[in-house]
Amino acid sequence: MKFNYHQPTELVFGRRRVGELGALAKRFGERTLLVTVKESHAVKEQYARILQILAEAGMKVTHFDGVVPNPTVESIAVGAKIARQCGAQSMIGLGGGSSMDSAKAIAVEATHEGSCWDYLFYKKAPTEKTLPIIAVSTTSGTGSHVTQVAVITNPSTRDKSAIYHPNVYPKVSIVDPELMVSLPREITAPTGFDALCHSFESTIHPNCSPLIELMAWRGIGLVVEALPKALANGADLDARESLAWADTLGGYSIANAGVTLPHGVGMAIGGMYPHVAHGVALAIVYPAFARFTWRSAVTQFARLARVLDPTLADRPDTVAAERSSRLVEDFLDSIGLRLGLADMGIPEAELSELAKQSMVLPDYKANPRVATPAEMEALVRESFPSFNGK
Repeated sequence: MKFNYHQPTELVFGRRRVGELGALAKRFGERTLLVTVKESHAVKEQYARILQILAEAGMKVTHFDGVVPNPTVESIAVGAKIARQCGAQSMIGLGGGSSMDSAKAIAVEATHEGSCWDYLFYKKAPTEKTLPIIAVSTTSGTGSHVTQVAVITNPSTRDKSAIYHPNVYPKVSIVDPELMVSLPREITAPTGFDALCHSFESTIHPNCSPLIELMAWRGIGLVVEALPKALANGADLDARESLAWADTLGGYSIANAGVTLPHGVGMAIGGMYPHVAHGVALAIVYPAFARFTWRSAVTQFARLARVLDPTLADRPDTVAAERSSRLVEDFLDSIGLRLGLADMGIPEAELSELAKQSMVLPDYKANPRVATPAEMEALVRESFPSFNGK
């Protein structure tokens, strides 16, 4: 047995832990940039509370509320300019993956020459000048609070890629499930499914290890159990806590193993069609991915099937694994995410281009069965038909 594991982020997990934000932030200096989406009625009280906590600690806060879904190079540039102007000594990413990824990318661009796009995983590496990042998650799914990844979209090229470097790990992450009880269904479902995907894809990744298996399978079980409960009652704090822990376990898993084919396709969908949330993109492609892959990872797909349907416990692995795609479809249907590309307004005429874009990132190469261009196009086309939102 031989493997490595690295996780430098200090995790502050539990109910009411957000009250510690001020003291934690002050470790890195008094001037910070708070990075969020625009204020709305749903988050108004939350923002006021965070600002009060920081003020009571003596922090000087500049609030950048220009985060957009699928953060763009343009939105990051605006945030980086503000960070330089206010002399920010740290970043606080408050929100879901878009806010945390924006904070990471701003932390790079504010301290380096050029654009954040110049520091993608296959380009230049961000240096230790990167500003310290504090993540405060308010959703459960992206795992960004414990990863070295910042996902960015370039609208001019319809491309979605990522900074991937240890220097963008958050220094500290606060995961307080009380911040998540007001999260609406339309965000709870796709982010929760994203957490499941992170864990499962880590188990079939070549970099999987015994430690990742322990975390990932626990995370998968928690999502399957807690996500329907959180959707039925968003104020169910036990369910929110379980999802928050599942999200963290998924983040730990992908930070040291990685993702596979569905994430490559999902990133391509988000890059070409930014209105499609990442978790929704994954939900669209997962049934076809399971049908395409299960024979090349029978043990893992059988275990996934048994989590989704415990009556398969005594059935042979091949029987359980073969049923995995149908069980994934049933689970997606139960959480309102059984969708096709057509349901999101994606034109059929662009499916070939989407298939090509799905092979730009290397994620598909880590899949147990590596798709050829023709197979990738077939998989994308299989994910196209409409389910009318069912």
